[in-house]
Amino acid sequence: MTRVLVLNSGSSSLRYRLFDGARVLAKGLVQRIGEAGGDAADHGAALRRLMDELDLSGLAAVGHRVVHGGDRFTASTVVDDEVLATIEELIPLAPLHNPAALTGLRVARDLLPEIPQVAVFDTAFHSTIPPEGALWAIDRGLASKWGLRRYGFHGTSHAYVSRETARLLGRPVADTNVITLHLGNGASATAVRGGRSVATSMGMTPLPGLVMGTRSGDIDPSLIFHLHRVAGMPVDEIEELLTRRSGMLGLAGDNDLRAVQERYEAGDPDATLAFEVYCRRIREYTGSYLAVLGRVDAITFTGGVGENSRPVRAKTLAGLEALGIAVDPGRNERNETIISPDGSPIAVCVVPTEEELEIASEARKAIGSAQE
Repeated sequence: MTRVLVLNSGSSSLRYRLFDGARVLAKGLVQRIGEAGGDAADHGAALRRLMDELDLSGLAAVGHRVVHGGDRFTASTVVDDEVLATIEELIPLAPLHNPAALTGLRVARDLLPEIPQVAVFDTAFHSTIPPEGALWAIDRGLASKWGLRRYGFHGTSHAYVSRETARLLGRPVADTNVITLHLGNGASATAVRGGRSVATSMGMTPLPGLVMGTRSGDIDPSLIFHLHRVAGMPVDEIEELLTRRSGMLGLAGDNDLRAVQERYEAGDPDATLAFEVYCRRIREYTGSYLAVLGRVDAITFTGGVGENSRPVRAKTLAGLEALGIAVDPGRNERNETIISPDGSPIAVCVVPTEEELEIASEARKAIGSAQE
């Protein structure tokens, strides 16, 4: 039984992909769930529609993307009542994401009671980050009580892409060090040593780190206190500012990097500044992870921006030849898989991410572990 249905439940959407091994049998997106004129009245109706449309015979499992597992889940897990209750307890760490995942899990359990449901956590891959990389210099007791630490996200993408990079280089995963750059509307960088995450740019939430479409990435924490005390902004309004009205949107008035890039190439000053800030932040994290890893075999771009934006790749790594990092202009322009010159000490790669395939693989692995 190699068939796995992968579900990614949003608050008003349900993205799905049906796999037989690595082969995609069906995929799609149910949108505007619960909205007037939407595709379905609720998640139950959306999943019942999928069951009517898809051939689910021989289904081994349903794999669910769950954004936050906190420090309670360090691996993909077969879902039972206790697991559901724990995911619910973690909602304060991911109030925008975990409730939707819970809805999908509960509906799928009700409609497919004989099929194992597996929660695959974005945070699990980063559970191998050592304490010196996961903890902040704040009161230890307070941090422990409230779960204040770096968790990291995009774990399924970073795990898949780092393994694919090792395969591309013809090296064993256990002997390959990679800096993976997942660049999309959300963006994160990860240092992967021998297949294990040892550093990542996102933190307790997906807000810090790289500049994103609407998220600020790293800021001085005192900015929050200043806006509250001096500008009189309520905390909720500041959170809205940093998560929904910052990043490229805040800098350039447009959250889509494709539009910002077009304006940058046309000489628009606001877009140029936004583009410079965006690429410099990636460059800074790349440099810091070179120091963390010591030896780096490859830097790999993935995600919608990483896979498609030639200017981002070129500008991010420009001028690093002394560190053994270079981008071949022709290979970059042709969007080749390896865009560094032959003989470069550090390969620069472009590897399309396959998060749903990784979730399907993790679901099979979790079932196997549960049966042992």
